[in-house]
Amino acid sequence: MASRQTVVFLVAVVISLSDFIHSFQPLFSPDGNSSTHRDITLRAVLRKTAEVCRDMAASEGRDFRLTIDDSLSTDEVQRACSTTGTSTSLLSTVLFQTSIANMYFSNAKVDEVFALSEKHHFDDETFQGGRDVITAGVAAVKASVKLESFVTGRWNLGQVCHTLQDFYSHSNWVELGNKSPYSTLISPDQPLENLAGLSVPTCRNCTGGKCENNLLPDLLQQGLLTSGYFNIFSPAKPAGKCSHGGSFDRTSRKDPVGGISKDDLGSSHGSLHPKAADLAVNATMELLEDVRVAVGDKNFLRLMGLSQSSVLCFVIDTTGSMSDDIAEAKRVSFAIIDSKRGTQQEPSAYILVPFNDPGFGPVTMTTNADLFKDSINKLSASGGGDIPELCLSGLQLALTAAPPSSEIFVFTDAPAKDAHLKSTITAIIESTKSVVTFMLTDVLASRRRRRNTRRVSPRKMSQLDAQLYRDLARASGGQAIEVTKSDLTLATSVIEDSLASAVVTVFQVVRNPGRPDNFTFIVDGSLRNLTAYITGALSLTFDLTSPTGVSQSSSQSSGPLATITTAGNLRRLSLNTDNQTGSWEISVNSKNPYSVKVTSQSSVNFIYNLVEAHEGAHGDFSLKEGRPLSGGNASLMISVTGSDKVKVTEVTLFDSSGPTEVNGSLQSVGSGTFLVTFSGVPAGEFVVRIKGEDGSSTSRSTATSFQRQASTQIKTSSISVTAQASNTNIEPGSTISVPFTVATTTNGVVNDSATGMFTVRANNDRSYTSTSPSSITIASDDGGTANGTVTLTAPASAASGTDVTLTIEAENAAATDINYAVLRFSVVAKVTDITRPVCQTVSSSSNCPSSSSLCASSQWTFIANLTDGINGTGIESITIRKGNGTLNTSTVAGAGGANVTVATYSASCCSQNVELAAVDKVGNVRKCAGQARQTTVATTLTAITAAVNTTSTGGHTLSISHCLWISVVVSLLWK
Repeated sequence: MASRQTVVFLVAVVISLSDFIHSFQPLFSPDGNSSTHRDITLRAVLRKTAEVCRDMAASEGRDFRLTIDDSLSTDEVQRACSTTGTSTSLLSTVLFQTSIANMYFSNAKVDEVFALSEKHHFDDETFQGGRDVITAGVAAVKASVKLESFVTGRWNLGQVCHTLQDFYSHSNWVELGNKSPYSTLISPDQPLENLAGLSVPTCRNCTGGKCENNLLPDLLQQGLLTSGYFNIFSPAKPAGKCSHGGSFDRTSRKDPVGGISKDDLGSSHGSLHPKAADLAVNATMELLEDVRVAVGDKNFLRLMGLSQSSVLCFVIDTTGSMSDDIAEAKRVSFAIIDSKRGTQQEPSAYILVPFNDPGFGPVTMTTNADLFKDSINKLSASGGGDIPELCLSGLQLALTAAPPSSEIFVFTDAPAKDAHLKSTITAIIESTKSVVTFMLTDVLASRRRRRNTRRVSPRKMSQLDAQLYRDLARASGGQAIEVTKSDLTLATSVIEDSLASAVVTVFQVVRNPGRPDNFTFIVDGSLRNLTAYITGALSLTFDLTSPTGVSQSSSQSSGPLATITTAGNLRRLSLNTDNQTGSWEISVNSKNPYSVKVTSQSSVNFIYNLVEAHEGAHGDFSLKEGRPLSGGNASLMISVTGSDKVKVTEVTLFDSSGPTEVNGSLQSVGSGTFLVTFSGVPAGEFVVRIKGEDGSSTSRSTATSFQRQASTQIKTSSISVTAQASNTNIEPGSTISVPFTVATTTNGVVNDSATGMFTVRANNDRSYTSTSPSSITIASDDGGTANGTVTLTAPASAASGTDVTLTIEAENAAATDINYAVLRFSVVAKVTDITRPVCQTVSSSSNCPSSSSLCASSQWTFIANLTDGINGTGIESITIRKGNGTLNTSTVAGAGGANVTVATYSASCCSQNVELAAVDKVGNVRKCAGQARQTTVATTLTAITAAVNTTSTGGHTLSISHCLWISVVVSLLWK
């Protein structure tokens, strides 16, 4: 296989937090050899994703060339799954890598949020409780995917995987000699058997510090299942029971002393750690297969974040003066759809959010381009008596609906009526790392021309109004493009640019206030279609200089280095690099605010996530929402994936609006991962910039320099906001309480003598009923912290699978500093149907010849009855999992009133095996297999005498009762 070219850097900003961990290490292994939850999840996700892509390729008659094993990388899987994934094509693994990271970060979060919960770790022999956690979590995943809430689906999936994986580390399943996963854990309709009772002794004392043989022989001979007890406060445990083990486990000091954990190679049963990890991988794959069958292959790949392209996301003002803007949004979106349909660059999804006043939404999110066309065609410009509109409310919906790192385009010519949401929008931007670009029309004329029946007079949009949009664009790494309505067509080229394959940011800077300055950026050999965007006043001028010294001024629309187009405040430069790698320079001359952004297409990119460091027996990290603390020490955890030919030489926190740069020191921690340490990060607004050398180019004998820059700003704060919910799922009609803590910090540490009052704001994107204090006060004897509680109520009418994003913000009294916590919840109805559908074979008949050379001339038929029972939710879908035949289904009323779905499968005798999958309405899965036989075999069932409720999907209206009796009679005559 060609050398891997895609490079993704996982960057995690690290802040210290004391904690302990008693499971597989969450993210990183101190000894470098033990498997972590991250490793296990990554291995399982890559293998299962590759399997799904392989099966889809086979069904579509495409080649799939990839060896599926534990050595897979995200780049290899992405390229193999791509329908046009040649070794030279540009593919971005950013969304795939980000999605996997979300899963293993949520996995790691279980050790922080549910550290003392026995059932979340299968401690204390809580097998039923652990399975209940898995059952509820899997139901939440399936419900989320059903409503295309993939972000919350991934979060729930990661947490479920943690509990499932811990079973193999904390129980004696491995010691019992089992070689395959305990499938009953994901089959709640099956009994948990051979459990050691509460009074059954399970362990004896470890001797000489060795615990290899501390499980009682009788326990192993009888095949009884147990797990270790764990408690950090008390040594109490039932007599004769095993402990988890480790320095934090006080029960392991009480007879029988020692433990049975296999968390890492140094654990009590550390020699079995590799086997436990392998079983955890296979169990995770088994769970992923269950989810896959329930949601379908395409939705499963969307859940995994596997996408060849970006989403197309529009937020559009629909008030009276916006008819020209809506027409242009239609034109550019239709052009994109028509030109990219069926290609690698076809948008992976389409999102549309309209807004006006007093309404906004609903969100239209679809993978169907024609449905998106219909939705945008239905938009019309009307109303709008007063100027401000609910722009930020619409944007909030788009930000929480779109995948992370999406680019969102907002069309408006009015100020925001909901400007109070600015800090909430900023928090969600920083959390999702999505880029927002505003298309602002007629701002230059400062006029608001409305055509409505009320004949409202035109009014001005002030510079302060426009500055709100500029600030949000800057925070996200987007742009605020200000044009006249007649020039909007010239500006929307940036939308088409953003949807190209593997777009990366090479360099970006904002100057406010403006001043003349020179900016350099490095062009490497992997970059294609380099484009620069400069926004600023009409008086702004600039010069562009290549590495060879050739220059071009802004007055030359077509010169030796670039083709320049101008629309309003935007200058778009299409650079003619002609393989001129090296250092380029843009010199800007302006005293007014301006921005410079350089993008290109390349497989080399990076992502980053803010995390917290945990101290204790197993120091590790977990995801941290909110901003890093001003003046504190911070670190970046960088994991290089996809290529071994890239050398990172510099990681910088770069203030894009000023001269401040904070350089980090790199330290390798193994497996292509680096710890980048920063001392005393000052207050400011930073972006992450990485430089290094890329030796993957085959056309050069020496490595070339490269640089990449993150789009989203990282702002520091002296306020700490932490919030944790005891559950991430909410039942419809119920209320969840979310406690939060606000603290004042100095140099990254809580100032226990500080006092002050903070304004508190809590917002959610679903407009659900919520309560929170309007402010909290830190008194002199509070130790520098104050606590509060936010409640969130899901309406009884909320659909199961709905996601809701809650943002809790705290702002100081001077309104000069703010921090936040962002929490995501799923609305999930309580699952009462845990029983899988039932499959009964009616007949499997054929006249298949014994010679395979004659198989094409003969057919065979398989008929099965599937039911979900009287109390079930009902069969929702039946699909072919294996086999190349055709499937027809009909529904009849069976005995006792239960609906029966009759599945009739027909195939050539060249394909003599079939596996069907039946899924009920809550996602329970039953597989049903059949095989062609030389002599017809029939299983006679209780006669179904009720009338047919629906006709066969094959288009036949013959009564299914008659069909069944005919098949039975024919088979009996054959005998």
